[in-house]
Amino acid sequence: MADEPISDNPMLDNPALATAVEDDRLIRETGTDARVAAIVIPILRPMGFRLVRVRLSGQNGMTLQIMAERDDGTITVQDCEEISRAISPTLDVEDPIEQAYHLEVSSPGIDRPLVRKVDFEAAIGHAAKIETSVMVADKKRFRGKITAVDADSFTLERDLASYGDEPQVRVPFDALADARLILTDSLIREALAKDNREKKAARRGDADDAADDAFEGDEIEFEEDGDGDEEPDTDTDADGNTKTGS
Repeated sequence: MADEPISDNPMLDNPALATAVEDDRLIRETGTDARVAAIVIPILRPMGFRLVRVRLSGQNGMTLQIMAERDDGTITVQDCEEISRAISPTLDVEDPIEQAYHLEVSSPGIDRPLVRKVDFEAAIGHAAKIETSVMVADKKRFRGKITAVDADSFTLERDLASYGDEPQVRVPFDALADARLILTDSLIREALAKDNREKKAARRGDADDAADDAFEGDEIEFEEDGDGDEEPDTDTDADGNTKTGS
């Protein structure tokens, strides 16, 4: 008799299935972390978020870190709170972790992990630390500037090439074990500039919305009552305030 699934979530029973169907990351979890990833990915995607990393650590007793972002690479504190509320009930039901733990939902940060091809494309010109699962150019650890990205690999300009080593190394994506940006002055400047642009865009959006609301508030529709007099059309909002307008 075939073994019955241990969960109503087929992707939890087979994390490889979740990986194949919904996980487009180059670097993925194993073990318990992979089981957690299989649980949260189907929850995050309909909400407009994508998983960056799952990591269970012994910090503060036991901490489960879920690192996520929107498709444009942004995430707010409110987004993190929304994700936490959404995934907590399912984690409680599926119970992939035997011990008690603290759930932490966070952004990738400035010195973020690089887990998708788009992450490497965005990181061109910046320094990164790379680890591979197999030997690449006789090494498994690299540190240097990402200079180019193609369909199957990226090129790293080494910080300090040893004698006899090529100054640049091509690292296949399928050889990656870990990759993250190194916090540098140029990376911080770029992050601050991006943040300022987003804040300005948000302020412009708020100003446009306020202008639209003001314009709509100036519009008054008149209807004739039974006496032939014209009266403005009014309605009442949820707080009982009367508004004049359409």
